[in-house]
Amino acid sequence: METITDKKIEELKIKANNIRKSIVEMLYLAKSGHTAGALGMADIFTYLYFEGLKHNPENPYWSERDRLILSNGHICPVLYASMAHSGYFKIEELKTLRKFGSRLQGHPHREFLPMLETSSGPLGEGLSQAVGMAIVSHMDNMIDKKIYCVVGDGELDEGQNWEGVMLASKEKLNNLILIVNRNYIQIDGSTEIIMPLGNVLSKFKEFNWNGEQIDGNDFTQINHAFYNAKNNKEKPYVIVANTIPSKGVPEWEGNYKWHGIAPNKEEMEMALKELDKNYA
Repeated sequence: METITDKKIEELKIKANNIRKSIVEMLYLAKSGHTAGALGMADIFTYLYFEGLKHNPENPYWSERDRLILSNGHICPVLYASMAHSGYFKIEELKTLRKFGSRLQGHPHREFLPMLETSSGPLGEGLSQAVGMAIVSHMDNMIDKKIYCVVGDGELDEGQNWEGVMLASKEKLNNLILIVNRNYIQIDGSTEIIMPLGNVLSKFKEFNWNGEQIDGNDFTQINHAFYNAKNNKEKPYVIVANTIPSKGVPEWEGNYKWHGIAPNKEEMEMALKELDKNYA
């Protein structure tokens, strides 16, 4: 296990808190968007962009970079905010989310923002794209280049995901790392009422994947899981990350209604005050 220092954890917590503040502000200014998943995944994305990913904001097209595919593109505020805070573009640009002419569309669009790996929007497609990239990396003998893919748990209702799961297993794609945002909500309510998923990790293991389940808002567990995933051999790896929807704003946490709405002015001001309490 690769350890992570208390100092590093504190640094990551501060970065994640700042990213959450950016998410709240940009969604308020946009007057639309998806709040719960973006806030809940801020710790995972903070870890990726500031610790886990092999990447270079000054050279986005670096051929040896890891690839990160966001399949559930509606949580793109956390992707945009993480990219801005890590230096891909100015943080001020986050204020243009969902505006006409903005590079920051409501779902990621690679032609508008070239440092993105794919465009996303229709759910269920990202894993198939990631599997293709992982296969190509094997063909090019570049298996040290990791292919990361983020999917939502509600997104696993889409059958195409399971075709990708089977192909990844067949091809023994040990360079593929899938992160499932297991927050138990989708736009209409609980995942376990709408389309019960049961034990997600066990399903992947039945398909001959390696993996583990973690607290996706705990940096020690996140670090351990990504260390295991990077050093995984022979099989694709899944990290089932249990996250709290709208993490950081207690009044919204766990409420599925925040899946697809943006805060108004009063809600935005309240949320920022709550986030400021963490690092007053």
